[in-house]
Amino acid sequence: MKKSRRAGGRLTLTMLGIFAVVGLFAGRLVDLQIVQAPKLTAAASASREAKVITYGTRGSIVDSNGVVLADSVDRFNITVSPKNFPIDGYDTKPNDDSTRVTAAEVLTKVSQLTGQSVANLTTVITKNPKSDFAYLAKGVTLTVFNEVMKLKVPGIYSQPDPARSYPNGATAGNLVGFVGTDGPQAGIELAYNKCLASTNGTSTYEKARDGTRIPGSTIKQTDPVNGGTVKLTIDRDLQYSVQQAIHSQRVALGAPWATAVVERVSDGHLMAVADDPTVDPNNLNAAKRTALGSLAFSTPYEPGSTFKAMSAAALIDSGAITPKTQITVPPVYTHGLPKGAYIKDSFYHGTLRYTTAGVLENSSNIGISILSQSLNPQARHDYMAKFGVGQKTAVDFGSQQSSGYLAPASKWDAITTRAVEFGQGVSATSVQVAQIFETIANHGVREPSTLVESCTKSNGVVVDTPTAKPVRVVSAKAADEVRGILETVVTGGPIGPLLQIPGYRIAAKTGTAQVASSNGAGYTNKYIISVAGMAPAEDPQYVVVVTFGPTTLGTSAGAAPAFKNVMTQVLKKYRIEPSTKPAPFVQTTW
Repeated sequence: MKKSRRAGGRLTLTMLGIFAVVGLFAGRLVDLQIVQAPKLTAAASASREAKVITYGTRGSIVDSNGVVLADSVDRFNITVSPKNFPIDGYDTKPNDDSTRVTAAEVLTKVSQLTGQSVANLTTVITKNPKSDFAYLAKGVTLTVFNEVMKLKVPGIYSQPDPARSYPNGATAGNLVGFVGTDGPQAGIELAYNKCLASTNGTSTYEKARDGTRIPGSTIKQTDPVNGGTVKLTIDRDLQYSVQQAIHSQRVALGAPWATAVVERVSDGHLMAVADDPTVDPNNLNAAKRTALGSLAFSTPYEPGSTFKAMSAAALIDSGAITPKTQITVPPVYTHGLPKGAYIKDSFYHGTLRYTTAGVLENSSNIGISILSQSLNPQARHDYMAKFGVGQKTAVDFGSQQSSGYLAPASKWDAITTRAVEFGQGVSATSVQVAQIFETIANHGVREPSTLVESCTKSNGVVVDTPTAKPVRVVSAKAADEVRGILETVVTGGPIGPLLQIPGYRIAAKTGTAQVASSNGAGYTNKYIISVAGMAPAEDPQYVVVVTFGPTTLGTSAGAAPAFKNVMTQVLKKYRIEPSTKPAPFVQTTW
């Protein structure tokens, strides 16, 4: 009886133990299959998942006719999974020893294709042999990519990496800018990066043990968004011609730099903005550091006598003078100046009798100084500001654009209050000077200078269209009278014959400004020389400004050939009809 009870107790304990163990396993099974299942599933998937960037394409930059100036081309990065790379060699055909390839042979072939040394490739693979990713070569062409992929080496993969291409080289390179390893660095590439930049997508897939993708295993995909297209106002062909014109003349003058601007009068569109030296974005190492941007936007200078056209327009608009105002011009001007200070002209002369027109025709510093005293400094300052002096143009060129310099009238001393009227003691960029002449050509209305017509996003939405409004600066009467005066510079001025273009009436103003010394101690014996003008004078369609400097040649005659060359190209290209009437007579002396 006792034995039976003891046996029954043991059986009960055994059963309880079995139930406890089963319950423990069942609980663990529930925990694994139900409670922790999502977490474990995610962990398992993560161990098999690989995320790949799908690159968007950076947008293009095109000229006014849609000609591509910058775009993206197919480039590829060759990558490796060191832990999956066959460092001991591999068989290209399973079970065939005769087809075995050593790691050295593989790396030699990759080296020959990519230009990387075998030593560097070996270091990449052996530096961290347990890693799953490293770069063997970056930015290879489609041809190289295809040849590497043909090797079918386990552990070697690729990823697309679009690169930047500039099919027109140095043509408009100063405006387009370039993209470096750290992103956009200059020009439109930098200023309009928000429009041009793409957004990369991602693609997640499951991978096998050797790292290869399991077919049809895409888990999640985010599509990339391509960048937009920036359309410029410039004309590629004209830009090329203008660059050639100022280059040849710069070399002839021995000047370190030159700029040229062509602006359409009706809307302020910049048809060409050239610098020399300039940059080929495809070959940055060949360019001087000072040539990596656009001098026409970034580098202000004292423009000299080209400013006299603006001064005359302001004085006539205010009613202080007329084109026929008569003054006596002495050999040297000292009135109101500090003791020992004086103003003289670029040519020696006795006492002269000039009208306002004669002052501009002969570019008399003394004459414009006398005329300017009929209007107070603050009023003259305000006119200059309305013309755009001392402020950036409406062109969005970011920090790459200078505002030039125009001091408050309250800080003008006795010399400055006269010198600013003939372009000294004040500075402007080439684009700003072009804008001044565009205002005079456009009957006194300043159309904001424009370099970018629009940005068109990849979805077709057009943004970044110009928003600046035209500004009435002087009356149409004042602007047109100054335009008539500027014709006398070409028909009767000292270098007029060098500016004349057969069949067309030209209105222009020359400029010769001494370069200030770097230490602020007066001026040097070097000059910035320029010519700014418009054509046809009776109905101006285009403005051209050419500038060279610094040079020891103290006359604008050195800039005249480039002005004539560029303006001739413009008139031909846009098929401007020749003038049908001669220039009207304007009295210059009395």
